[in-house]
Amino acid sequence: MAVPKSKQSKQRTNTRYASFKAAAPTLVECPHCHELKQPHKVCAKCGYYDGREVVATEESK
Repeated sequence: MAVPKSKQSKQRTNTRYASFKAAAPTLVECPHCHELKQPHKVCAKCGYYDGREVVATEESK
């Protein structure tokens, strides 16, 4: 069975995680209020999802 000959340093281990960079989130236009929102999520501004109001907001009242 393969066994490492010596311990890996913390710096060598951490560089593996430092090389990863998170991508910016994808944004789409809300068809109701035309604000940018994440796909497959309720719009934070108007509260609409899939053409119907899911969350009542103060603007719609």
